[in-house]
Amino acid sequence: MARQWVTAVMGLAAAVVMAGGGRAYELSTKAQEALARGEAWADVSADPDGISGRVRGVVDIDAPPERVWAVMTDCATARKLMTNLASCKVLSGDQQRGWDVREHITKRNLIFPGMRIVFRSDYEPVSRIRFKLVEGDLKVEQGEWRLQPLAGGKRTRVFYENRLAVDWPVPKGMMRQALRKDTPKVLGNLRRACEGG
Repeated sequence: MARQWVTAVMGLAAAVVMAGGGRAYELSTKAQEALARGEAWADVSADPDGISGRVRGVVDIDAPPERVWAVMTDCATARKLMTNLASCKVLSGDQQRGWDVREHITKRNLIFPGMRIVFRSDYEPVSRIRFKLVEGDLKVEQGEWRLQPLAGGKRTRVFYENRLAVDWPVPKGMMRQALRKDTPKVLGNLRRACEGG
């Protein structure tokens, strides 16, 4: 149950967009080991405020930053990243002008209703996307994606960081555990979408 909900939230957060030119944060030994094995890595912890959780993830992609950026910022490809996404719509703004406001709606299932999340993304092309909740079914969502070129720009390291919380009575420990499992899956979906053509 909570896992399906977390997959929905993680998917939305992932489609919320993209990343920056430098290193987003220091990689732990576990993160470095996961990347060396060709795996995505994620860590989830409680935020000091006690309201939200903090999610951090990273993945290496065998595609240039321009390709990764194009995939991450395209509403039409958002469902490749989030399998439970019903729709992605740009409500206002324009990525070319440096920002937009998007609406994501997830599919319903037997346990959870569909969720509506509206967020603003501020773009620094091919390097960073900062996103923040505007309205919807989350209590908190704020973070960023960063892109770091590797191998002379032939490959990309994608960093993801997000603070998020919901109003639903989901045990926080269960939510964090589900995010630890689902965040690498979303990052893996991103890698497949970028490397697959």
